[in-house]
Parts: sequence; structure tokens; C-alpha cells
Amino acid sequence: MSKVEFWHARPTHFWHQESKIDGSFSFAKQYEDAGFDGMLFFDTQNLAPEVYVSLAAAAKETTTLGLGTGVTNPMTRHAAVAAAAMSTLQELSNGRAYLGIGRGDSSLAHLGYSPIAVGKFEEYLVNLQSYLRGEEVEFPSDANVDDLHLGDQPEGSRLQWLQNAPKVPVGVAATGPRVISISALYADRTDFMLGASAERIKWGMEIAKEARATAGIEGDQPVSAYVNVVVHDDGELAWQMASAAINSQARFMAMHGKINGPVSDGAREILNNIHDSYNMKQHGAHGNDLVTSEFAHEFGIYGPPSYCVDRLGELVDLGIDRFILAGCPDLALQPEMATLAQRFVSDVLPKFK
Repeated sequence: MSKVEFWHARPTHFWHQESKIDGSFSFAKQYEDAGFDGMLFFDTQNLAPEVYVSLAAAAKETTTLGLGTGVTNPMTRHAAVAAAAMSTLQELSNGRAYLGIGRGDSSLAHLGYSPIAVGKFEEYLVNLQSYLRGEEVEFPSDANVDDLHLGDQPEGSRLQWLQNAPKVPVGVAATGPRVISISALYADRTDFMLGASAERIKWGMEIAKEARATAGIEGDQPVSAYVNVVVHDDGELAWQMASAAINSQARFMAMHGKINGPVSDGAREILNNIHDSYNMKQHGAHGNDLVTSEFAHEFGIYGPPSYCVDRLGELVDLGIDRFILAGCPDLALQPEMATLAQRFVSDVLPKFK
């Protein structure tokens, strides 16, 4: 089996709960020791502690674990601010930073906004990459620094302190065809949020390849997949334990009421129902009343170790070289969840190393 990276996407409010006992980010070291390649923290200010402070704390607890956002957004983080924060983490962690970004979800919803428009997202991504490379970015059309009537003033924006540290790689969490195409053109990696369906992953990869070919960009871009995996001998019980994650993540495929990617008629109805009933006030805590077993097993990977290895291997054969385990059992939480996570570590992870 080909070597593949495995990252864990972890809500920072988990640490907030544990801090009453531990008071540190030692769980990051636990994942590093278990063989994970990286860890991503959510950037959702109303629901979780500050992501960049959390990443810096985790960097001090680890030596090899990749650390990043999963994901940040263009509205709450100006491109220069995000680039400065992640470039600082890059130096602090000796090159382990990763900037995952999307159009915005719970972070913006709890400020009263919907995800940023696709065109604005593209513009932001281009500027973000320029900042991370130490290049100058033009002031926006509504810049008004002239109103200060200074003796002299900057004519553009640039991270002047940025030295020769390796550039922070940027990955876009992508579901729809327009964002997939934008990511293929301007990001360093595309992180598909299409579930674990090989058919949908292949659909997304074809869109990305076509966008790059049309633009004359040679070579394939690295691609990741956000997936939910629960290793358990009883596959039916496994998906029911992960039902909240299924609802939360599947919603992205019907974000604005329009289904992205190939789905069956039954899955289309479920996605529409998830979209219509989703309550952002209970983000990530929905039950399984809308999800069927067939849909769950199409969207995620739930079952014995051999089954999980085969399903993941199918996606590796398509070209996925990094899995981001989102909503999966956690090594550092309740004993039952930790036991399930340990089974992934002992029975699945080694097959890809």
C-alpha cells in the first residue's frame, strides 16, 4: 500500500473541555506519537478558542506533527493577517504550518453572514498566496490612506518582516465545481469535502485536472479528502456513533440547496433534508434521524479494519495522498471514543505507512 498522510481535524473546544484537567495541549503530542502526520484546528471564534493561539501552543508540545487550520475563512481574517499568523507559526514550528481555508461556515454564521462569494474568495486566495511569498499586494480600490495626508506612505501591502522560511502551503476545502477549479489554479493543495464516495472524489479530481489543463498548468496538484472513519466490528453501530459528523459534513454537498457532485436519488433526498433542517445553533451535534445506513456508508467509512483499509485504498488509487479525519473518534476524549480511535491507530494506520 502506498504511503499516505493522515491528519486529524479537531475542534479546539475539545481542548477547552480537557483544560480543566490537563491545562496543556499534550493531546497534540499524543497524536504525534500515535503516528499521525498532522492536526488541524477549526477557526470558528464563537464555538471554539482562538485557533492561532491554539496552534502555537500545540507547536510547543510537538516536534514533527503538521499543524494548521481546518479551516479559516476570508472574512474574519484579512489575507495579510492570516499570512502573518501562519508564517509566524511556520517559523515557530520549524516548517510544520498548513493553511487550510474555505469560504466560511459556522464562523460567519455566528456573525450573521453566509459564506463569502466565490469571486471574492478567488481574489482573496490570490492575495493570500502573494503575501505568503513575500510579494507586494496592491491596495484595494476603496483604500483611503491618502486621507491622512502623510509626508509619505506605503503604496502597496507586503509582509516586510518575512524572511527565507519555507512558504506556508495553502489548501482549499472544496466541494462545488467553481471552488474546486479555483483551488486547482491558485492553491498548493485541494482538500475535497465530498465524503468517501470514490465516484464523487473522481468527479472532483476531473474538474481540477480540467481547470489546470485549460490554464496551461502542467502536473497534477496534490489532493486530500476529508473523511469520517470509525473502526468497529459492527459497521451499523459504527455509523450511528458518527451520525452527528455525517450530518455536519454532508451538509457541505448541499450548502445552498444545490447538490454538488454525482449522487443517487435517495442520497439527493437526504442531502436536501439535511440542508433544509440544519440548525447552526447545534452545529456538529445533529443526530441520525435523517441518515440511512446506505447513505452513511457512501458518505463515510464505518466497519472492521479490513473494510476501512480497502475503502481508503480505493481513494488512494484515485490519487488521494492525504486523509483528513474529520469527526472521527478522538484519542484524547471519553474512554469509548479513545478505544475506537486506538483501533484505527493499531489496525488501519500502519497499512499506509
